[in-house]
Amino acid sequence: MLKIKIADNAGFCFGVRRATGLLEEALGEKEKNGGRVCTLGHIIHNDLYLEDIKRRGAEIISYDELEDVFNAVRRGDRVTMILRAHGEKRETVELLESFAAENDRFILKNGICPYVEKVRRIAREHSGENSVLILIGAQEHPEVEGIMSCADCEKYVFRCADELENFILSEKGINLGKKQVIIAAQTTQKLSEWKKCLEKIRKVYTNALIFDTICSVTEKRQSEAYRLAAESDVTVVIGSVGSSNSRKLYEVTSEVCPKVYFVGSADDLDSIKIPDGSKVSITAGASTPYSVIQEVFEKMSEQMTENFAEMLESSMKTLNTGDVVEGIVTSVSSNEIHVDLGTKTTGVISYDRATNDPQAKLEDLYHVGDTVRAKVVKVSDLDGIATLDKTRVDSEKNWEKIVAAEESGEILEGKIIEAVKGGVIINIDSVRVFIPASLTGVPKSGELQSLVGTTQKVKIIEIKKERRKAYASIRAVLREEKRAKEDAFWAAIEEGQEFDGEVRSLTSYGAFVDLGGVDGMVHNSELSWQRIKSPAEVVSVGETIHVYVKEVDRERKRISLGYKSDADNPWTIFTNEYEEGDTADVRIVSLMAFGAFAEIVPGVDGLIHISQITDHRIAKPADVLEVGQVVAAQITAIDYDNHKVSLSIRALMEEDAEEEEFTGYSTDDAE
Repeated sequence: MLKIKIADNAGFCFGVRRATGLLEEALGEKEKNGGRVCTLGHIIHNDLYLEDIKRRGAEIISYDELEDVFNAVRRGDRVTMILRAHGEKRETVELLESFAAENDRFILKNGICPYVEKVRRIAREHSGENSVLILIGAQEHPEVEGIMSCADCEKYVFRCADELENFILSEKGINLGKKQVIIAAQTTQKLSEWKKCLEKIRKVYTNALIFDTICSVTEKRQSEAYRLAAESDVTVVIGSVGSSNSRKLYEVTSEVCPKVYFVGSADDLDSIKIPDGSKVSITAGASTPYSVIQEVFEKMSEQMTENFAEMLESSMKTLNTGDVVEGIVTSVSSNEIHVDLGTKTTGVISYDRATNDPQAKLEDLYHVGDTVRAKVVKVSDLDGIATLDKTRVDSEKNWEKIVAAEESGEILEGKIIEAVKGGVIINIDSVRVFIPASLTGVPKSGELQSLVGTTQKVKIIEIKKERRKAYASIRAVLREEKRAKEDAFWAAIEEGQEFDGEVRSLTSYGAFVDLGGVDGMVHNSELSWQRIKSPAEVVSVGETIHVYVKEVDRERKRISLGYKSDADNPWTIFTNEYEEGDTADVRIVSLMAFGAFAEIVPGVDGLIHISQITDHRIAKPADVLEVGQVVAAQITAIDYDNHKVSLSIRALMEEDAEEEEFTGYSTDDAE
């Protein structure tokens, strides 16, 4: 018999129990009084639990569906929304809280784990211009995304100590020593990796603020799992692949146990054979219901090692059409793969049954010694060959992943393998998914063929289970990425920042400049020191110009930019070149009853009062001067506060007269 030990700290943690408790409470209320119960994303990462709550009426919605929910509430629906244990981005939480405050038919229940909320609070409270937040965790995990959204400062996420070290040695990392560095970790971070990171941090950032934010339950769970695994022949980790803490348990136990299996339910034990008498330890992630742990334990208790008869039967097994078999690759050519199935029959997988990608090379995809699963298409006992189809197994296996992605909103990645009428086909884990042309991101005038061979990220937008067809969108991902980029931009933008941006468009009142996905506007008054009628007099569409941020209006999503600089300020140029008493050649630009205005340098005019135009009385300036005429004038006064200049032609005439008078004076006259 197997010797089985279940970890004391296996299964739901406090945070998960709290979130699921709020959901159970809401579902109970729904059964009594009706209404809708929704979770934004997966409340926890456990496929079996999620299937159960959906069966009981819970709706798992994506961010893109929030407006539909809001509209339903406005029409009179009663909706209870549960925030998941991992948390959400700050702006999403604020949006939900604001809507709940304004609509009493929208009930918001905060299921964010207290340990996660602690890290979010640290990120908020230690934000600032001179702060830098470093978080050790998985950047794509919703908990980490939520935490980072709470930090209004320079921030970085690193998965492991090696990534952190590479950053520390970079120019950016070296310069962080001048700022206040804050260190924290994802609550489910692997303890050993966290300790490695702290060693590197303390050597470089001696004044860093370090917050130990790994959940205490996580610490106990990992420590206990490690201890039991070290004493066991086999360790079974129960949890969903999408669960971060479950994956960490698998990594921790794999360090000390020779055989570690990752299972989602008792059904996954069918493919596992554990020798009789083995010491087996069972642990489970924080999102694993105890009922699943119990089912795994009971099934393992019934499992016995293979007896001799079973081994004999296995060696004599036959193959039948439709069977799914597993074998070892023995050879790979450009056209087919040969597989050892453990029988007298050799499995052969032709190119078109090995991959759905017509551009792929089998030698790149498969190697001798690889294990493959395939479906038996045909058996020829005479030739000793079984024709196998791997794509069918992959497709069937991964179809559920496609279905789940449609429900969860998860972004998937695949390769565009074909352009067809009305769109393109993307291969996602051997499943052919159709992307309509309008959702490819290619303009109407563009060629869909340009996408073939490229790897793209998509969202599954529709599933037709009865026809086993899936539809996806590249545009939806691009839209989300754009929104995320814009969110990051608005979180970081500050007055005084400088950009090199491309002029996107011109209007009668200014120019719009691309600052990296978000446009800012340079008003005509900021384009030039001189009055202009159109921005086209200064800049053109497509031109790259250097601008700086004058004002940010986050509520209205508007940015005012400056373009002109003090270096090209006409008044600065004038004052650098001239002083009172200097003489300048000036150009008459206008004539008034009281005098004439003359341009000293472009953008700076001076006034020649009528009394300073000549050395004798005149009726009007036009009697002596005309527009466009260039004359010499003396700068008699400069008003630096009001940017005004007084000029005099008469002063120069009087100087000339004095010189002539002095030149005509002789010693004989003196006698």
